[in-house]
Amino acid sequence: MTDLDQFLQARQVLLDNRSDYEAATRTFSWPTLSTFNWATDYFDSIAKGNDSPALHILEESGNQARLSYLELSERSNQVANLLVSLGARRGDRALVMLGNEVPLWEVMLAAIKIGVVVIPAATLLAGADLVDRVRRGQAKFVVTNDVGVSAFSKLEQELGLGSEETALTLVTVGNPTPGWVDFDDSLGQPTSFVAPESTMPDDPMLEYFTSGTTAKPKLVQHTQASYPVGHLSTMYWLGLKPGDVHWTISSPGWAKHAWSCFFAPFNAQACVFIYNYDRFDGPTILDVLVDNKVNTLCAPPTVWRFLIQEDLSSYKVALRELISAGEPLNPEVIDQVRAGWGITIRDGYGQTETTAQVGNPPGAVLKAGSMGRPMPGYKIELLDADGNASDEGEICIALRDQDGVELHPMPLMTSYADDPAKTAEVMRDGYYHTGDVGSRDAEGYITYVGRADDVFKASGYRISPFELESALIEHEAVAEAAVVPSPDPLRGFVPKAYVILSPGFEPDGETAGSIFAFLRKNLSGYKMIRRIEFSDLPKTISGKIRRVELRGQESDRPDEGSRNVHEFLASDFKNE
Repeated sequence: MTDLDQFLQARQVLLDNRSDYEAATRTFSWPTLSTFNWATDYFDSIAKGNDSPALHILEESGNQARLSYLELSERSNQVANLLVSLGARRGDRALVMLGNEVPLWEVMLAAIKIGVVVIPAATLLAGADLVDRVRRGQAKFVVTNDVGVSAFSKLEQELGLGSEETALTLVTVGNPTPGWVDFDDSLGQPTSFVAPESTMPDDPMLEYFTSGTTAKPKLVQHTQASYPVGHLSTMYWLGLKPGDVHWTISSPGWAKHAWSCFFAPFNAQACVFIYNYDRFDGPTILDVLVDNKVNTLCAPPTVWRFLIQEDLSSYKVALRELISAGEPLNPEVIDQVRAGWGITIRDGYGQTETTAQVGNPPGAVLKAGSMGRPMPGYKIELLDADGNASDEGEICIALRDQDGVELHPMPLMTSYADDPAKTAEVMRDGYYHTGDVGSRDAEGYITYVGRADDVFKASGYRISPFELESALIEHEAVAEAAVVPSPDPLRGFVPKAYVILSPGFEPDGETAGSIFAFLRKNLSGYKMIRRIEFSDLPKTISGKIRRVELRGQESDRPDEGSRNVHEFLASDFKNE
């Protein structure tokens, strides 16, 4: 059986059992591969003579681009030929800094075909962050648009651009720029492609910089197998079928985009749909869903919270699957969407270092607050502080099978590319340690508790910031919140919430008193938030909250009785 046959067989098991979790987990296994290249062996094979839509990008202006599987295959071949003519070879690194535009998909496929390692980056990246990614990523190529060209133009001295010694080949998608190769030169290249070298399944293919919520961004290395094949689990979680129109609201440069705007839908032979907009508008988003007959939608919680402000039942959508990612949704949001469309939003869990590890697939019984059960092909354990299997503990992936034989699960990264010590730390004692804490019930459903670094004790009780944040955002005045420990002379630490207010609310005592009163009704006494500060939240470029900065602010308080501007104590409102 060829590598392609094995891949297709594994894929078919999940498609055939997309609504039968028990059968899928029982019968699925990862294929054993030798020289598999997903882009040439799989994508090009299904693209032959295939006029089915592969990519549809709609702009706010009404302009749109549509490519069939055949067209995308041929365009990626042209781009691959251009890159090879510029000297690109297997193992070279390319920093790809593009928005949701057709060339992003063409470049990704082209790089995979050659064996060039892609380092995705957000178009907002600039300055020292951009220099860091070029240097630590050892990039030889840069492919970017006009925004990226502008960012690079300010770094000529730091990166040695324009000098004879520079190792960077620069390719621009947009206006012709001196010193940059025009991406449109690819249009004159042949539409067939033969790679100069074969790729191996364990060759590096993607290197993602993490968002850096707790420390310097790590460089996560994935292979020619771990993401393309590993995202069969993501395809299963999303509930995709051939011919679906799938939209994931996500920005390029981060792993979730590759998850759900590239590998998972293409594994299902679905159409990737993208709508580019400058400002979110609920009614417009809903009209787009209707007009483009989107079948499956994956969106972050913020989007769902905006959408329920509209009368969902008045929009005759073609949706079959609804998915949320990033954090569990409030029950109120799930209930309102179900009331409007008769569909329940499903949750899941994974990391840049993995594919979808845990989730609620189609047809499975959903439990409020739970992110589901381990996806087919994953062996998940919860380990307590002593490293023993438990019903609550750190979410870990087993690196040994039931007979104790060492293995490396296919969807798991190979390493942090430039940090062997960090790699050894997370892959110790026969497990990959996610750094996230969860609890598991008798039926195997896992509920997210929080980052291991974020969980703390107050008055001797273990506190999950995530649980308290979920309670906070139920209040109408709270748009976003982050909970961290704050020093207290009696309790050691107490929970403190940094809060961004919803429009129309003032950072005053009246608002604080209302929130504290709400929390007293909805939280047990030992979990009670004792301090609230109305403030901006420090975030990474990907939008994740940097709680490490907030914890630092609290630990650096000048004295135990100090109080910041717009900070209020629960004791101020005891009688309310």
